Amino acid sequence: MEGILEGLLYVQGDAGLTLKDVMSILNISEDEAKELIYKLKKSYEEENRGLRLSYLGNTFKLTTKQEHKEYYTKLLESPGTHTLSQAALETLAIIAYNEPVTRSDVDEMRGVDSVFVIRKLLAKGLIKECGKSDKPGHSILYKTTDDFLDYFGLSTKDDLPKIEDIVVSDEERDLFRSNYREIDN
Repeated sequence: MEGILEGLLYVQGDAGLTLKDVMSILNISEDEAKELIYKLKKSYEEENRGLRLSYLGNTFKLTTKQEHKEYYTKLLESPGTHTLSQAALETLAIIAYNEPVTRSDVDEMRGVDSVFVIRKLLAKGLIKECGKSDKPGHSILYKTTDDFLDYFGLSTKDDLPKIEDIVVSDEERDLFRSNYREIDN
């Protein structure tokens, strides 16, 4: 069950899991949930592990170990990490054109979980938190930064291309159409 809990924590990312979540999802008692969490926490305390199980804001989350911080900093500052993935560009475009926007709004528009992409964009300083949503749950709102403008050589957000001016080729439009068809037997 430790592996299942580890996977659940990974999938939840920054949202984490409460003790009640663990009990409900795994259909176990409070004592069993506490014991399971304790075992997983102890396994992460081994020196050869890069993560830890932290209790933050009434939730359990997987976090990196503070003692490895210098390596994480090197990774984020190394020249190879200055290029942006397609997912990062997609996420940045959604935030830039819709800011301020919540992570769940970005997830909905992209159709996939964006927690790790948003975390990386925050670390690169291309986006920042700019408040809380008025909607239930009061999710964090994100917007682009001046570093975003610098990165793309823009003076202001007004320099972004207008969405209606962006031309999409027929090839891009057909990108998700399949050439394969089911054959009736």
